[in-house]
Amino acid sequence: MAGIDWSQSSPAEPEDMKRATYEDVLNAPSNKVAEILDGELFLSPRPALRHAGAQAAVHGKLWSRFDDGERGPTGWIVVTEPELHLGEAIVVPDVAAWRRERLPSLPDRPFLDLAPDWVCEVLSPSTERIDRGRKLRAYAAAGVAHAWLLNPVERTLEVLVLKDGAWTIVGVCSGCDVVRIKPFEAIELELERLWADAPAAPDAR
Repeated sequence: MAGIDWSQSSPAEPEDMKRATYEDVLNAPSNKVAEILDGELFLSPRPALRHAGAQAAVHGKLWSRFDDGERGPTGWIVVTEPELHLGEAIVVPDVAAWRRERLPSLPDRPFLDLAPDWVCEVLSPSTERIDRGRKLRAYAAAGVAHAWLLNPVERTLEVLVLKDGAWTIVGVCSGCDVVRIKPFEAIELELERLWADAPAAPDAR
């Protein structure tokens, strides 16, 4: 599929717009996820339970196989909701992972400024537009190589790879598929386990 260049098309900003700062993030309400994208502060509600369940399932599956290493190939650090400082952007992906040769261990501080090798965003109606637009642009600009977009309501998983600064969709999985997906193709991923407790959307297949 053709690459989608989401890294180059930031929306125009009014000349008098005050750019958000990290102080705005620190002062955000504790029940909100605070992010800065294109100089603007975004406050998102905490995830709904269906969203949180899918997030936990992805993290648990990958952590047990690639981070903990009890039953898998190891070689990664997998983290839920890390605060990332990527240039001027401050983002909080649902799950992110770093290859251990780039990040041998987690630092003892509240954020990371090393771009991850992979991110996963669990889509919800309140955040999908930002996840697909501004956040994917920020990840591309920072050189994140792999991104997954998981929709627990539609039961779909979109797999994106960064090529020449543009996101390319390399696969769309759905339903009860059992798949091997980059960059974790060393194991089979049973999609049904990501939304086993969630009722399917009326038109889901």
